[in-house]
Amino acid sequence: MTTPDWFVYQGVGEPHDGIDRLPAPPPWRNFDGEPVIERPPPLGTESTRRLGTRGLRGIAWRPVELELINAALYLRRPLLVTGDPGSGKSTLAHALAYELGLGRVLHWPIVSRTTLRDGLYTYDAIARLQDMQMARAAGERYTEDIGDYLRLGPLGTALLPHARPRVLLVDELDKSDIDLPNDLLNALEEGEFGITELQRIARRTAEAEVLTDDGRRAPVREGRVRCRAFPIVVMTSNGERDFPAPLLRRCIHLDLPSPRDDEWGTARLETMVRAHFGEAGLPATDSLVRAFLQSSPGSLRAADQLLNAIYLTQEAVRDSEPDRLRLAELLMRPLDQGGHGAR
Repeated sequence: MTTPDWFVYQGVGEPHDGIDRLPAPPPWRNFDGEPVIERPPPLGTESTRRLGTRGLRGIAWRPVELELINAALYLRRPLLVTGDPGSGKSTLAHALAYELGLGRVLHWPIVSRTTLRDGLYTYDAIARLQDMQMARAAGERYTEDIGDYLRLGPLGTALLPHARPRVLLVDELDKSDIDLPNDLLNALEEGEFGITELQRIARRTAEAEVLTDDGRRAPVREGRVRCRAFPIVVMTSNGERDFPAPLLRRCIHLDLPSPRDDEWGTARLETMVRAHFGEAGLPATDSLVRAFLQSSPGSLRAADQLLNAIYLTQEAVRDSEPDRLRLAELLMRPLDQGGHGAR
């Protein structure tokens, strides 16, 4: 397939300068946060682990999937990525960061107790009080730097005024309580948020440095964080709940089908196998890939099951092809059949 000229993310699996060709945002998605953070963060080990370091040739995206991904980049809208476990939802965030040279992915895993504040920032009031008491006990003057007790979360770090967008992975949003999707939508629509503890002292301290989710320090002016380059937001869902209409209409929805027996399903699985086991591992695993794709069409499976089966059969049953297939079939049983529960 010839890649259209307007694609910023091409899905080739090799770093390039495509993000620098991204045009200015629509007027209604233009942000002007300061002070600008120019230095990009280094690529995280999680991204290289997810994508593999051997034989990386990019994930086999369908043309319509690449169109939706690039539409989200142009429009500065979050991507809501749905699909069964193992369909590649989380991998997309790491692929974007790797190919576009945007550094470490900011990962925000969601559980039922997660609140918007968890993603924005935390304030360690207890540590601050302990430091004050220790200074007094030692007869020393306590010099306060409130920024030492504030740490931005993944969402808060993504909304800093970066010159180039950060990639934020909001993982398994469907596990949240009923309020979080709308709260998150409001924060992303505004592109900014206030830090109450800094706003209280903003008249005395115009700028403070706070810790970020990736272990650096960043300046915050007058207790308010406002983005400049809108982050690339990938929100994943396994389909365990429906989302409110306001969230859906402000996102670009990308549904990733489970791997199936066609050219795209085969190519996507081969890419995953190559990334984890190298080019040399492909011939020996071809029969397991075919078995994964062809058995029980329509049943729920995760790519992790295939990777587990490949690893175990390579290490435990190398010489007998019938035994390899039998053991692999045990590990690759459908999640929605035979006593398994779908996640």
